[in-house]
Amino acid sequence: MNDRVSITIEGGVADVRLNRPDKMNALDPAMIEGIAAAIDTLATAPGLRAVVLSGEGRAFCAGLDMLSMAGLASNDFRIMERTHGLANVFQQVAWGWRTLPVPVIAAGHGVVFGGGLQIFSGADIRIARPDTRLSIMEMKWGLVPDMAGFPLWRGNVRDDVLRELIFTNREFDGAEAVVLGFVTRTAEDPLAEALALAREIAARNPEAVRGAKRLADLTLDAGPAELLLAESREQGALIGSGNQMEAVMANMQKRPPVFGDA
Repeated sequence: MNDRVSITIEGGVADVRLNRPDKMNALDPAMIEGIAAAIDTLATAPGLRAVVLSGEGRAFCAGLDMLSMAGLASNDFRIMERTHGLANVFQQVAWGWRTLPVPVIAAGHGVVFGGGLQIFSGADIRIARPDTRLSIMEMKWGLVPDMAGFPLWRGNVRDDVLRELIFTNREFDGAEAVVLGFVTRTAEDPLAEALALAREIAARNPEAVRGAKRLADLTLDAGPAELLLAESREQGALIGSGNQMEAVMANMQKRPPVFGDA
């Protein structure tokens, strides 16, 4: 990791900040490397139960820093290399959030443009200010979205709407983004809302939360038979386990549960 991204973990909640506020957290090579490294760190962080992703300063992320990335087209061959499982390093900074075993909540404000929108879309839950400005910006530069936007938007955004927004790079605000499917809900202080939600999730059975995320990840691609079997496997592993019994006892005794790490 580098100074482009910071991580603070408290009470099982990771507070992750994009930290290039003077450039509205625009994506330069160092930012790409920092985000990918942060995802790697979180993937093995002990006791992790939820992640909140936000941007410092006036914006979540303004997309690619075109000046710093201009030379990549001619000398960077990583675009075709699957350096992170299914993804290349540029896709990993968005897709990687979806692969983490715990829920990720993104807090958007200011601008969420281009690659920034794809990173934002990698979160399981996305909260933004109503006046946040969003755009699938790549067509402005004669490009297509290639940082995992297509698989991340599938199932959230209606196909014809997505095509229009890609072809035109039309800007829309946070309130419209809820209707379109890019944003889960709006809030005047999305970071505070995201942190509060993360703490609420962190208070649930961590094994059940991770199991529910695994099931949710299957829903777009798996058939009914695979999903039904996956449900049974997850539930079978939970029933009677220590954390599941603790959830039952805590509810019966009207006290906060004390869960062991997943």
